[in-house]
Amino acid sequence: MSKSNTWESDLLKLVFNNTTASLIGDATGLVGSTTAGVLYVSLHTADPADGGNQTSFETTYTGYTRISIARTTGGWTVTLVDAGPSTAGNTAQATFPQCTDNTGAPHTITHVGVGTALSGTGKLLYSGSLASTLAVSQNITPSYAPGQLLITEE
Repeated sequence: MSKSNTWESDLLKLVFNNTTASLIGDATGLVGSTTAGVLYVSLHTADPADGGNQTSFETTYTGYTRISIARTTGGWTVTLVDAGPSTAGNTAQATFPQCTDNTGAPHTITHVGVGTALSGTGKLLYSGSLASTLAVSQNITPSYAPGQLLITEE
């Protein structure tokens, strides 16, 4: 059994925008957090897959750290697509730290992850392939335009 398009959108809004999903549970629905907080985006050199965590195939280029994006409409744009899956994408430019040396270069970034921790294992919520891979070596700064970090809920 699959999810309805409306529920896909509601679920993405709950996770990415901290928006309450109405008509689920009690009268208040599935309520967003008191404080919206952030989600942490990670870059990966292979698919972390369904059984992975935030460190699964995470890139290790010198200077790399995960970045945070607010769980708000200012951080993520959620789109309900009636004829297809709903999506959540970064609202603003998402820029990672610059690679500071060529150790192990190039680091070919193929996937992105969204999770709960700034560092360490963390809980990986979503992962997926990027539209284009990026070879990272010294002085390269991975940066993704609005909507390039696209999460699909099906």
